[in-house]
Amino acid sequence: MSDRQVATQEARQETRRQIRPMSSMCEDNGAITLYLEMPGVPKEGVDLEVEGNELRIRGKRRPADRSARRVLSERTDADYCEVYTLDETVDRGNIDALMENGVLAVTLHLREAEKPRKIQITTH
Repeated sequence: MSDRQVATQEARQETRRQIRPMSSMCEDNGAITLYLEMPGVPKEGVDLEVEGNELRIRGKRRPADRSARRVLSERTDADYCEVYTLDETVDRGNIDALMENGVLAVTLHLREAEKPRKIQITTH
């Protein structure tokens, strides 16, 4: 591999990409859970922020060793970004997040009044 090829590869690696993470959404037990795939992002590289009616999720992936001269690398730096609009049923003060095996699980708890409840049927 020539120095020119290595230089081209390194220049390409320095370009940041913004990626929308693959995601899914489930509802269960009065909560909605978002699952976002962010491979290579450590817990410390994730930022969740609620502002008004928006939930912003960001993640940063960086190569493990920046000091070594790269000969070949198909992994690039990446910035994951997703924004969700929250409606009035979400309890903004009760949001949990768990990062495990490259998947971020964000649980949006619903306000107590919005949770499904069983209605008793009576007879006269």
